[in-house]
Amino acid sequence: MKCLILGAGISGLLCARELVQSGCQVEIVERGQIGREASWAGGGILSPLYPWRQPAAIERLTQSSGQHYAELSQALKQATGIDPQWQQCGMLWFSLRDLEAAIKWCQKRKIAWQILSPKEVAELQPGIEVQESQALWIPEISQIRNPRLIKSLQQDLRQCGVILKENTPVLGFVRSRERIAAIKTSNGKIEADVFIVTAGAWSSSWQIEEAWQPDIRPIKGQMLLIKAKPNLLRLIVQCDEHYLIPRLDGRILVGSTVEDSGFDKRPTRPAFEELYAFALKTLPILKCSPVELHWAGLRPKAPGGIPYIGRHPEIANLYYNCGHFRNGVAMGPEAAKLLADLVLNRETNIDPQAYLPKNRML
Repeated sequence: MKCLILGAGISGLLCARELVQSGCQVEIVERGQIGREASWAGGGILSPLYPWRQPAAIERLTQSSGQHYAELSQALKQATGIDPQWQQCGMLWFSLRDLEAAIKWCQKRKIAWQILSPKEVAELQPGIEVQESQALWIPEISQIRNPRLIKSLQQDLRQCGVILKENTPVLGFVRSRERIAAIKTSNGKIEADVFIVTAGAWSSSWQIEEAWQPDIRPIKGQMLLIKAKPNLLRLIVQCDEHYLIPRLDGRILVGSTVEDSGFDKRPTRPAFEELYAFALKTLPILKCSPVELHWAGLRPKAPGGIPYIGRHPEIANLYYNCGHFRNGVAMGPEAAKLLADLVLNRETNIDPQAYLPKNRML
């Protein structure tokens, strides 16, 4: 069976990996460069920023995916020589208005947690400027360096025979009754048995006659990258909508904004100042480290942040795995596994009902 995937971000690449490992012939077309939209632009935290505030449908995907990332990272490193740099560095929360709910969430799931005093925070992470009397520490939270994950997935797929075509915008679909026969590109038509849309914020770009379309909006997020020394920051710090994420080479990501501004990806000076001020307030020693990069990406938001995963309500061979909003990397492996199971008519690990397009028609 030939599967054609539209979009080469984390979701598309992971879907391709699941399908090619199951014996499918897989081809991916990407409007731009592989993984250079939301997948590259995000922080790579393998958890929602506030996991206890998430609906069950999001939690199921992130919890299951988190259990497999260490193994996936190691497998990709061995297969490609590119290390995605998975690390369990833990996460520290300040200014929690719902601390009691967070604790109950940890207790119910038997997740290790601690409430830390300012002195204990300083011992755990020297240099942190503590503004509150207590902080929540969950040591099991992990992260992955998403640009390296994209590179290793891309290399792995090529080694497995997957065809990846960059700079190939999809111009439309060729429909034959209740099926898609082909897609139209500037280089001609491409036929397949199954078509899978994993195009992030662009997943609603193609009108197929009068057929249903997923409800997905682009939400801009801006971030900074600070070039600091290794081990200056050893854990993820979260406060309100902002966070610091340490990489193994010492670089620190500062995120992020949440802006409903259409498909405008231009970084702005006010966002830079907001993020930089947060970084210096939280870890003052960063004033000695240069800002290396400032960028913006577009998160694909479906209603409730719950992705569409499954078959089109009216078209038999058209599937979706899109709309993950801020949790595309965190949900990635389990969402891809669910999509592949539905395409191949296999028993699923989790109940798909909350994600199926037919159950979420407007």
